[in-house]
Amino acid sequence: MISKWLFSGALLFEIGSWVAFHQQLSVAQATTLYLGAHLLSSAMLSAGIWLLLPRRYKFPLPWSPLFVFSLAFFVPGLGAIGVAVSLFPALYLPRRKQEQNWDSRGVPDLPFRPQERSKALMFNDGGLQDVLRDAPDTEKRLTALFATRRMPAREAIPILKLALRDPADDVRLLAYSMLDKQESEINLRIETTLRQLSAAEGVHQAALHDALARWYWELAYLGLAQGSVLEHVLEQAREHVEQALSAAGNPYAHVLAGRIALEQTRLDAAKMHFNQAETVGVGVQTLAPFRAEIAFIEGSYEDVSQQLARLTEDVLQRPPFAALAKYWL
Repeated sequence: MISKWLFSGALLFEIGSWVAFHQQLSVAQATTLYLGAHLLSSAMLSAGIWLLLPRRYKFPLPWSPLFVFSLAFFVPGLGAIGVAVSLFPALYLPRRKQEQNWDSRGVPDLPFRPQERSKALMFNDGGLQDVLRDAPDTEKRLTALFATRRMPAREAIPILKLALRDPADDVRLLAYSMLDKQESEINLRIETTLRQLSAAEGVHQAALHDALARWYWELAYLGLAQGSVLEHVLEQAREHVEQALSAAGNPYAHVLAGRIALEQTRLDAAKMHFNQAETVGVGVQTLAPFRAEIAFIEGSYEDVSQQLARLTEDVLQRPPFAALAKYWL
């Protein structure tokens, strides 16, 4: 409201200043009357515009209103019109701010002293998966991901896959990079072994087939392959372990072949390989968990207890067999 009165007054004084030249006055009187009216008009216009300016353009004083006053006073008529034409469209029709799809951040400073290690549990009583699901702090979820680097890959990968659904970009990208690193390392070992296999002969060739079978099995065992890729990986593992079995003196290749067959639900083949492994010297306790799994799939629950009973007391007290022994024995 104040600005409107100031603009109205500025317009009236500016008109009055030009009217002074059309009156029957002396040159000195007309000039004095014009300058006075024009001075008041420029001051009121500057004050009205200054009130409408955004706060960041109002200061420092007095330079901001003085600049507008200079344009209006020293360029009569055209100065006031120029100020109005340049400022009012900018104030009421601002340029639309473009949406920024990225957020730039500075490089964080490195700590200048070792961080103190607290005796308190980092993640309380909850597991890492609970932290990823429920912790509202992104930094805490990132710390949970870093903690998986000290875990066995078999236990860490389900946690990393859970983090791929995290709402924060930083958590998802870190989980993806950690999963990709593990998968890339295994694929690189497979490629290297395949190149060596093309030039190998005899016993060395059988050893390379055994290594390839174990790397392909690692992809399946860790859960890095799923769906049709998992079927392809298991089939590659089966072909290479069968090549490795052609050479004598590798009893644990039968164990691997049995585990691959068990994963492919070829139970008869799995039984055959485990029996052959026992024949060539593999311990009964090594084979008992897999035979118990076969018995469970077939519904022979009494056989499950019998197989688990073959394990020593020391093994049955450690996870994951402790929970199985509590239920079945």
